Amino acid sequence: MEQANRAIGRLDSVASILPDTDLFLYMTVRKEALLSSQIEGTQSSLSDLLLYESDITPGVPLDDVQEVSNYVAAMSHGLQRLHKLPISNRLLKEIHTILMARGRGSTKEPGQFRRTQNWIGGTRPGNAMYVPPPPNKVVECMSDLEKFIHEENSGLPLLVKAALVHVQFETIHPFLDGNGRLGRLLITFMLCAQQALREPTLYLSLFFKRHRQQYYHLLQAAREKGDWESWLEFFLTGVKETSDLAYSTASRIIALLEADRKKLDALGRPAASALRVFHYLLTHPIISVPLAEKALQLSAPTIRKSIQHMQAEGILGEVSGRQRDKRYVYTKYLEILSEGTEPL
Repeated sequence: MEQANRAIGRLDSVASILPDTDLFLYMTVRKEALLSSQIEGTQSSLSDLLLYESDITPGVPLDDVQEVSNYVAAMSHGLQRLHKLPISNRLLKEIHTILMARGRGSTKEPGQFRRTQNWIGGTRPGNAMYVPPPPNKVVECMSDLEKFIHEENSGLPLLVKAALVHVQFETIHPFLDGNGRLGRLLITFMLCAQQALREPTLYLSLFFKRHRQQYYHLLQAAREKGDWESWLEFFLTGVKETSDLAYSTASRIIALLEADRKKLDALGRPAASALRVFHYLLTHPIISVPLAEKALQLSAPTIRKSIQHMQAEGILGEVSGRQRDKRYVYTKYLEILSEGTEPL
């Protein structure tokens, strides 16, 4: 736990030296949305999500990428609301409404605690791996969980409490769908609400994805055998490893952006326009001339010239292979962000 706390502290400190925290969070949130959805079987990639957000058709089923897009909206809404509202069942229902707004989950009573029995694994409760509490107990269970989250005299360290809350939420499985994704969000929300993190930079979905079978096995062992120690050790290891990885990613991004900005600064007169396009790339690493023209209110010839300069400097690569409506990618940046996000 001491190692995990130290790693979180180091990660939190990097947020204060980032040239633009919002830009870093913009991509971090998208990466988490993607990874958490992949654990549930979604086949999108980070490129698919970015194309979808730019109104370009991605190369996977629309439902998959819509699911990830919902998650981005739900997470952003939750983080915003935390400034005014404590973590509560009301907030969880709000977030769930957005999470399930479109696509596959939209028929599964968004924002409502379930009124029918659900189960995990198997074809029916009788052969399921795990059967959550019956529907008439869900409100009571979730009310107890809310009280536990706000219990100030438990003496439990925050990370231990977040680990226990995650298992209990997944065990109650209060919604018909989306419980895994919302339960993983709850971890980050708790760390932000208690100010262990100034910015929402820590997400455990990459660790859970890499150790998916162990993750499910340990959740079940805590339920069936009360093996909380194994779960806590796994969770704290995940916090440490994920914090270290996020710190390293942030440091590499800072170094890359600095180096590439210097290249553009050295261009002389064209530098101002090129830097505007470059800044746009940080939230849209895949661009085309019409998209950038619309967003930046720069002329198409100016944008083309800036893109040519960035290609010459090895910053942008052309990926469409077309003669018209070409697409360009900030390759090294997207490579760093995409690490670990390959579909399962």
